[in-house]
Amino acid sequence: MAFWRKSRVQALAATLALALAVPATAQFSDSYNFLKAVRDRDGEKVQQFLGGDKSSIVNTRDYGTGEGALAIVVKRRDDLYLRFLLAKGANPDIRDNNGNTALLLCAQIGFPEGTTALIQSGANVNLPNNSGETPLIVAVQRRDIVNVRLLLAGGANPKIVDHIAGMSARDYAARDTRSTAILKMIDDSAATKTPKAPVQGPGL
Repeated sequence: MAFWRKSRVQALAATLALALAVPATAQFSDSYNFLKAVRDRDGEKVQQFLGGDKSSIVNTRDYGTGEGALAIVVKRRDDLYLRFLLAKGANPDIRDNNGNTALLLCAQIGFPEGTTALIQSGANVNLPNNSGETPLIVAVQRRDIVNVRLLLAGGANPKIVDHIAGMSARDYAARDTRSTAILKMIDDSAATKTPKAPVQGPGL
């Protein structure tokens, strides 16, 4: 009788443990399947995942890389999917394991349409990655005039320095003799943000 009771208790404990583990497994499965649907451009499945009370899954990240849905669509230059995900509440400032945001990825690959969409959705233009590189620093290093212009217009600070060389976007532009147009753009942008002293007229 004692053996039977012990076996029953063990079986009950195992069943309970399995029941408690199901939500975590299901959640992981949902996250994986959602990101897979985004990668596969499976619009129907993506819509299903973003419906009802599961809308928060739009900000889920890959367990291994930290990559989110925005990063996936940016890397393939998919402006349509990017705007769709942002409209569904995707956080534009989510970082992967290297600290890269979707905006920084746009700067890395030269994707101005993505830069525009992200800035319009309130992305932090000065958020750096783990190396301290901001989107503007990366755009300057690539001599990407279009993205530099967009980022400066969106409020990018050219004086923020990275952790690699301790240099700012302006420093990189000044050092590169082939970036004279970008350097002028940065300096002109900084000049427009500096308040001018009031003109003193003759006293009456």
